[in-house]
Amino acid sequence: MADSGNPFEARVWIPREYACRVPRDWLTRISVRALASAAGPAFDRAVFGVAIADDDTVRGLNRRHRGLDETTDVLAFSNLSAGRYYGDEPAQSTGEPGPFVTPPEQAAEIGEVIISYPQAARQARGAGHSVRREMSDLLAHGLLHLLGYDHEDPEDEARMTARQRVLLAEALKIE
Repeated sequence: MADSGNPFEARVWIPREYACRVPRDWLTRISVRALASAAGPAFDRAVFGVAIADDDTVRGLNRRHRGLDETTDVLAFSNLSAGRYYGDEPAQSTGEPGPFVTPPEQAAEIGEVIISYPQAARQARGAGHSVRREMSDLLAHGLLHLLGYDHEDPEDEARMTARQRVLLAEALKIE
């Protein structure tokens, strides 16, 4: 949630099965701090969602919205920019992608980041660090996608990776 000193609000959803593993207040704090750092002066106010999910949910969303029938670690659904669709079949979207227009009196709703907790846990074990660190990195990655960053070519990937490192450092200060 937004506090009086921060114009950003994270709407966090954590299912019961992960509630004891992912503290809501921690996830909310790192989400807001990461967005504040990433967005800079781009927004006076912004609202975004962060959801923790299981592998099946994330795989289903990845299949439906990206055409990739595989588990992934993080998905970002941006209201500011359209992502790439990789499937052979037509995308199952409703309508043409376009900018989401926010009335002037409301905070910009920039989208939602969905993290697969089981995939984050596997990646953390493989990398030899904490699940919180892995989730912080995935959150930073997803937020950058919400803001229009991508890694389709080497130049964009270098720009996004550098920015992601800065956001991860910010998030790790909260640990």
